[in-house]
Amino acid sequence: MDLSLTSAQQLIRDSARDFLATETPRSFVKEIDETDTGFSQELWSQMSEMGWVGMIIPEEYGGGGNNFTDVAVLFQELGSACISSPLHSSVILGGLSILYAGSEQQKKDILPSVANGQRILSFALTEPDYGWGAESVNLEATESGGEFTLNGTKLFVPDAHISDQIVVVARTSKGNSPEEGVSLFLVDKNTSGLSTRIISGWTGDKLNEVTFDNVKVSASAVIGSVGSGWATVSKVLDRANVIMSAYITGGLERLLDITVEYSKQRIAFGVPIGTFQRVQDWIIVIVNDMESTKWTTYEALWKLDSDRDDAGTSIAMASVVASEGYPRSAEAAHHVHAGIGIDKEYGLYLYTKKARTLQSYLGDPVHHRRRIAQDLGM
Repeated sequence: MDLSLTSAQQLIRDSARDFLATETPRSFVKEIDETDTGFSQELWSQMSEMGWVGMIIPEEYGGGGNNFTDVAVLFQELGSACISSPLHSSVILGGLSILYAGSEQQKKDILPSVANGQRILSFALTEPDYGWGAESVNLEATESGGEFTLNGTKLFVPDAHISDQIVVVARTSKGNSPEEGVSLFLVDKNTSGLSTRIISGWTGDKLNEVTFDNVKVSASAVIGSVGSGWATVSKVLDRANVIMSAYITGGLERLLDITVEYSKQRIAFGVPIGTFQRVQDWIIVIVNDMESTKWTTYEALWKLDSDRDDAGTSIAMASVVASEGYPRSAEAAHHVHAGIGIDKEYGLYLYTKKARTLQSYLGDPVHHRRRIAQDLGM
């Protein structure tokens, strides 16, 4: 097992790092965070032009045909810069749903415009009965006369307010298990009866409530086979989680850099505070979280790209480590920074918001631990 980056991956890392350092200083990230949409069309266009958006999409559908480790390297740099963009929801969640379950015609019609950034997708899974398993999918999709009518609510949907279409996880029937009867639909955001509302709160990304009130879609909107969509959802969630763990790795690396630098510059009692043992203790917390997140993530990526059977278990492990480590390290960084840590011009709060939001995104630590236990037959 070799977890070192290839020369091509080092090039992805270095070019992304240089671009983000120049184009997205912390003041820019703060400015975007404070807008109503949390979205920069200019940055999205630049990311599309550089080929970042389509990396994971196969070349035959207009993408770059990269593997997941390549994409994770990019997301690590995006996490370091604390960038919010629809890249994860549109391509990793939405795009892969089409790639894995869509018909050949759907792939040809949809994926090229997703890969070039002209079409933005979002992914609606969680509901008021909050959970990440099939048992929590209750939004109804009733078939009649060759079309489906969707009724229900989805909560905490990233990027729904800026998307063109939404991949909706709905229940078309009840089977012997919760996984049976789950279907995927591609719904235009402007469809009659569909409404989105940005949820207010201290969140690192704009999250939405999406309401479906007798939303009618044709049978052609179904992605894959009716009633057998959960296998696709599960496959997509694994890949989305490991990419998000790479994003968190980048955030942890930047937290460490910011905190160490501050501990060197802040003088108390005539010496840098980094010489104090308790300050060093907090920094070690960040080091431990960063290193454990990084290497569990890259081990999972190696297994995923190698098509190993135990990749899912390793992805769940990385998700546990990442989702617990990011908020813990953000808190540790605030202990070192003290008062200046809440100064919005300084910008540490951006990482803290992101860490809180991602702690339970696509599954909390309890959910992922349960997955590991099931995989191990416990």
